[in-house]
Amino acid sequence: MGAAPSKTVQSAQVESHESEKASYATRELSQSLASLHLAAPISADGTVTLGHLDNWEDAVAQSPKLQLSRTILNHSNIRQTLVSRSATIADSHVFNNEVEFKTNPITNQKSSGRCWLFATTNVLRYNIMKKLNLSDFQLSQAYLFFWDKLNKANYYLELSIENADLPVDDRLVQYLAKDLISDGGQWDMVVNLLETYGVVPQPVHPESLHSSLSSPINTLLKTKLREHALILRDLTASLRANSSLSEDAILRTLRAKKETLLKEVYIVMSATLGVVPKPDEQFTWDYYDKDGKAGSWTGTPKQFYKTFAYDKYSPADSFSLINDPRNAYGKLYTVDKLGNIWNARPVLYVNTEIENLKQAVVKQVKAGQPVFFGCDVGQFSDRDAGIMDTALFEYEAAFDIKFGLTKADRLRTNESSMTHAMVISGVHLDAAGKPVRYKAVGNKGYFVMSDAWFEQFVYQVVIPKALAPNDLVKVFEADERTVLPPWDPMGSLA
Repeated sequence: MGAAPSKTVQSAQVESHESEKASYATRELSQSLASLHLAAPISADGTVTLGHLDNWEDAVAQSPKLQLSRTILNHSNIRQTLVSRSATIADSHVFNNEVEFKTNPITNQKSSGRCWLFATTNVLRYNIMKKLNLSDFQLSQAYLFFWDKLNKANYYLELSIENADLPVDDRLVQYLAKDLISDGGQWDMVVNLLETYGVVPQPVHPESLHSSLSSPINTLLKTKLREHALILRDLTASLRANSSLSEDAILRTLRAKKETLLKEVYIVMSATLGVVPKPDEQFTWDYYDKDGKAGSWTGTPKQFYKTFAYDKYSPADSFSLINDPRNAYGKLYTVDKLGNIWNARPVLYVNTEIENLKQAVVKQVKAGQPVFFGCDVGQFSDRDAGIMDTALFEYEAAFDIKFGLTKADRLRTNESSMTHAMVISGVHLDAAGKPVRYKAVGNKGYFVMSDAWFEQFVYQVVIPKALAPNDLVKVFEADERTVLPPWDPMGSLA
């Protein structure tokens, strides 16, 4: 499977990649070292003194621009006042390549972190709506949310058993206990859910208050699960003290106890999120098509998924391309201890040049396939204007500063990571066929994303194997993984 090979990286691209890896902080240090013989610090002991303020005020006094900024910005919201007029003009809401079929309604994850499930169901509903001639349709995000959270609880307790011999204050144990049942997820995790549980239309399992407002149940469940983890740790110690027990007997005993503890999780979840249909349990869904004709379908969630949710491109046959300049390109990466369904498909990324992610988007949009992607949505974006653009705010001009962090620097310093999943349904190409801007569909509507923003803040694009470059498909299928630590930025959940 696969399409044409990805573009060969020219020497200039290699040099660009290598130069990006040179940290801004390192450059600043070099410049500072070069000038050390010219000046001494105002404060010998490293404290901030009034002398510093006098020095800095003198600099402001000599800058009419900075004085004007003080006049305006002490009573103005900088995200409104410093919006670039030229950027808003350039970021036109026009796209010369779009996925032809339009879906409705606009979806809203409300006060939850389910963007990855909304992005996935928004991709899948294209096929469902076309096949059933629907004008308005949503899959149940709450259905997938229930199964994901229940499995994440189990995943955490399995990891607690696996690492029960580590000290409680070990970095790994502490990290795993920090956000153990996050609302977020990754592409491979949603594939696990789809293949195991299928999908249902939203009327079959509608939203509850706490699927749309998840923090109260998350707080409660985290408290119980941390307690459960300690119970399993203590039981492990007691069982190991009995030298007559085999490792297999110990594990079976621990899992039996874990199942008892998980009952409490299920009781909380079923009360607050509703009792979900079982994946092999039949349901009947009645609907109207866009011509007003009534229809009805009976089957199981897994049958609904297999029958309607995809045509040419199965989610199970799609994989993630990422752009992570910290690490070698043309390699397969995974993140240790990251997942939702125990012993299921791991989270896998093929790291490649940003141009390959762009071409993956263009190829899919031209093929009529909406694109699941992961990004850092909060960076240089305006929800009200619907714009993502690195030139959107005139911060540098207003404050006489320069932003020097590269994409790799941002990842290394926790300045940026993959925080949000969305869907690209359109792209505007110039006369040479190069992307200028993208239509990014997300919570409550869509954004215009500039190509420069894509380069800096898009980290992941999912692509079917049939549309992916052959060499990248081979990297994915070779399954020669580099394992990143659990706390790596690529382990962040959208």
